[in-house]
Amino acid sequence: QQFIGFEHEATTMAIWHVDVVTGLLQTEDYARAIIKGYSRVEPMAPRMVERMVQVRMRRQQILNREDLQLSVVLDESVLRRRIGSDAVMYDQFQRLAAESERPNLTLRILPLGATHTVFGESFVVFGFGADSEQMLQDIVSTEQLLSSHTLEGERETYLHRIAFQMLSEAAYDPVRSREFILEMAESCWSGSQRRVSA
Repeated sequence: QQFIGFEHEATTMAIWHVDVVTGLLQTEDYARAIIKGYSRVEPMAPRMVERMVQVRMRRQQILNREDLQLSVVLDESVLRRRIGSDAVMYDQFQRLAAESERPNLTLRILPLGATHTVFGESFVVFGFGADSEQMLQDIVSTEQLLSSHTLEGERETYLHRIAFQMLSEAAYDPVRSREFILEMAESCWSGSQRRVSA
């Protein structure tokens, strides 16, 4: 709940994901496959799985906020890691490519061959504009298996912003990133699409 609150109050979000597509850009089927995977670790009723999927889908409404600027860097391994069927993966990457054209979203892919020195877990840096009533300072959220951990210290948020900048500089530019996503969709995950159209 706290994480969702940060998403609604933030004016900027810098998102680094090393294992899966960030929740704000997931398709419903991709999200369902991930949450079902969690349920194998911590069993939950099918009804709860669907509820969590729908909550994740509703969270994505913030993408339509004109006052929110998002910068996302995804590791190339995200594009290669199977989550669900070929069709789920193919549709997810078509969605990523489409979302990357939003004026308030900058999406980059960090290629596996890139030289960089930032290693660690996925994180989000939430920035809060001067108009925020509470004048909140930046907040970092790091992700664990079934939960997130919040860091609010000025040093931690500053270091994560530097790390994100380094990852962004090592990544493909937004145009090349979109091309690469579509190339990966066709080369790795279009098998079921070809069978359907054959």
